[in-house]
Amino acid sequence: MASSKRARRTKDKEDNSDRPRLCDATVEALKSNILHHVMSFQGCDPDRVRLSDVYMALSYTLRDIMTEKWIHTQSLYYEKEKKRVYYLSLEFLIGRSLSNAILNLGIHEPVKAAVEELGFDLADIVDEEEDAALGNGGLGRLAACFMDSIATLKIPAYGYGIYYEYGLFNQQLIDGYQVESPDNWLRYGSPWAFERKQPVSVHFYGRLSTFQDEEGNYRVKWVDTEDVVAIPCDLLVPGYNNGHVVNMRLWTARASRELDLNYFSRGDYIGAVTSKVSSETISKVLYPPDHNMAGMELRLKQQYFFVAATFHDIMRRFKKKYKGFDKFSSRIAIQLNDTHPAIAIPELMRLLLDEEGLTWEQAWDISVKTFAYTNHTLMPEALEKWDVDMIGRVLPRHLQIIYEINQRFLDLVKIQYPGDEGRLRGMSIIEEGAVKKIRMAHLAIIGSHSVNGVAELHTKLLRENIFPHYDEFYPGKFNSKTNGITPRRWLLQANPCLAKLISSKIGSAWITNLDKLRGLETLADNDYFQKSWQEVKLANKKRLAELVQKHCGVEVDPLSLFDVQVKRIHEYKRQLLNCLHVIKLYQQLVRNPERDTVPRTVIFAGKAAPSYWRAKRIIKLITSVAEVVNNDPRIDNKLRVVFLPNYNVSMAEIIMPGADLSEQISTAGTEASGTGNMKFSLSGALTIGTLDGANVEILEEVGEENIFIFGMTAQEAEYEHIHLSRPPQMVCDENPVVASVMESLRDGSFSRGDKEIFQPLVDSLMNPNDPYLLLRDFESYLACQEKVDVVYRDQVLWTRMSILNVARMGKFSTDRTIRQYAEEIWGIPVEKEVL
Repeated sequence: MASSKRARRTKDKEDNSDRPRLCDATVEALKSNILHHVMSFQGCDPDRVRLSDVYMALSYTLRDIMTEKWIHTQSLYYEKEKKRVYYLSLEFLIGRSLSNAILNLGIHEPVKAAVEELGFDLADIVDEEEDAALGNGGLGRLAACFMDSIATLKIPAYGYGIYYEYGLFNQQLIDGYQVESPDNWLRYGSPWAFERKQPVSVHFYGRLSTFQDEEGNYRVKWVDTEDVVAIPCDLLVPGYNNGHVVNMRLWTARASRELDLNYFSRGDYIGAVTSKVSSETISKVLYPPDHNMAGMELRLKQQYFFVAATFHDIMRRFKKKYKGFDKFSSRIAIQLNDTHPAIAIPELMRLLLDEEGLTWEQAWDISVKTFAYTNHTLMPEALEKWDVDMIGRVLPRHLQIIYEINQRFLDLVKIQYPGDEGRLRGMSIIEEGAVKKIRMAHLAIIGSHSVNGVAELHTKLLRENIFPHYDEFYPGKFNSKTNGITPRRWLLQANPCLAKLISSKIGSAWITNLDKLRGLETLADNDYFQKSWQEVKLANKKRLAELVQKHCGVEVDPLSLFDVQVKRIHEYKRQLLNCLHVIKLYQQLVRNPERDTVPRTVIFAGKAAPSYWRAKRIIKLITSVAEVVNNDPRIDNKLRVVFLPNYNVSMAEIIMPGADLSEQISTAGTEASGTGNMKFSLSGALTIGTLDGANVEILEEVGEENIFIFGMTAQEAEYEHIHLSRPPQMVCDENPVVASVMESLRDGSFSRGDKEIFQPLVDSLMNPNDPYLLLRDFESYLACQEKVDVVYRDQVLWTRMSILNVARMGKFSTDRTIRQYAEEIWGIPVEKEVL
């Protein structure tokens, strides 16, 4: 067999001298170019090539195809003088690129045939790719979905961020504890990135020199700076089957000189190396820890680094075509993805004032018309604040500009609300206190013409609870743009068997118009279609069961109810609530092993921030409960619990199609939107959740009869926080089931007799001021889970609900979201041909 493979590759190698043109993407052209890259880029003999070499060669081949289309796309932008969007995000969680490129280019069959003729399996090649570790969670994955829709809708846009060498971290579970190790995803390089030889100098520290220009205007010069070089790396993003390719430009840091010769002149070689390493640290790691000053300063430098480098590009492109700045805001839209890039506002002001010589009024008018800000959080601690002293040291000119923006803004507030000092303090960009801080969300609101939330409830709470004074001061500025997901990645690619079944019944128009899924509603009660639907789900569950066996060593029954919660580990997301329910189920089975119950496999996955000890203790509790449950012979196969380590996009593409039940159980009023809820629903999982984030809109779309809702509303949660009408001790006193669950945490039942290890979790649960209201919602959650059991026993009803969930997911496509951004915020009409 091996010799026949070598013979085929040898013949193809001999024919490679005049290889066919790649633009046609025929089998022969693909084979020829794969072999060309094996030899020319990998330096390998095709007769002895490894799977990893074929992955690289195939990726280079697809990059070549995309490059030709990208050049054509860029030329159209220039020819038609289109307004361009710059989407600034500190994260782009893109996952793997190979399978996505094959799918969006529409060349799956010829690629599959080409690699098979070379003696390889496409699935094996795809598995060679590392997930691109360029993001943390929902915010970064949303940005990646946005780029897919931007390309598919032919929006003239770029994504800008940082090309991190190390991702968040690799998560291992050792004795049930999360242990972090570096995620060096680039250790073997990436075939997808073009590193451009277009260095940009970014300034830090230094001092300010003032002078008067020829017209007597006050001007500032930023001098004696420490400089870092930003190198652009372009990653191409193809639209779906439309010949349109856009790019993300991600910046990597280099020292301004390879080694500073000033150190050599003093004989200090170590100093030279240290300076170089320090400069390049900026793009080394995603989200350095910010619990100390060095970590906070590095995060600030990361944010300014990519913003400053991006503005070099923006200015270069704009000034290539235009002389003055009258048309700047009509040709450029900048979207700030959360507050991370908010330093862009004083940076643009600095450029217009200090470099271009505009007046403050001219510069501010341009700036506000150019920027738009997306808020992603309702958690006060997640709203970024920076020490004034630190910004003054790292970015002295920007601090000056921020103070000027604040003073001019507060002067306007004083006119409208004379004598209201409390309002002034609350709306000021500068937070007064022992340590003065800059509220970056306030800066983003003041400096943007649009502020959007990412779900209707989220936007309502922003306007009424978080920023009510701003909403009153800027009527109409706040608006809602509910998040979405790309159906190409999360149904067509992640769940191909379901996608094929759907297309066989209603056609494939849903791929670019998700509302077309409504055509499935008429099939929800069709016996034959239900059976086909169930077969697809069972096949996906078997695939997920194999993943669990591989990573956890636990055998699970695909016929059991797969109950799944996968997301970042955080108290407000309430993995702890789910775990308490698992303990209740376990205790119930131990008391009555013969009880007729719906078998469950409860699957957790997600990472806790390294310094978030309570979240890490929740992981330890889950793994400890799993150890007890999975090794108790009395339970048989009626309950299994697993925690999948090192959750990432590629893992999600297996988990979500295999889930029966999607846990979206955050405390009402804490989750901005969520997109995992949408991904699960699009693959036919039913949701158990609170009326939080986008769950509210999912309920509206699928109907209350097709979703399991429990718990307090955001308004009721707010009331409970104030009045403490039913504190945790009262819940335990009145409900022996809850009391028994809590006692098992205290008495060492899940900690090998150690009564101290989970006491901090008990203390937080029993705290009358528990901000996440777990025990207040626990009884409602238990009752709702019993409804889940009842419905799951009726597989005809469950399947009907599953079909209707998928059929009614049309609203939650990022194509809809991006169309709204384009038309309502950026002022860019979407071409009719792509609607």
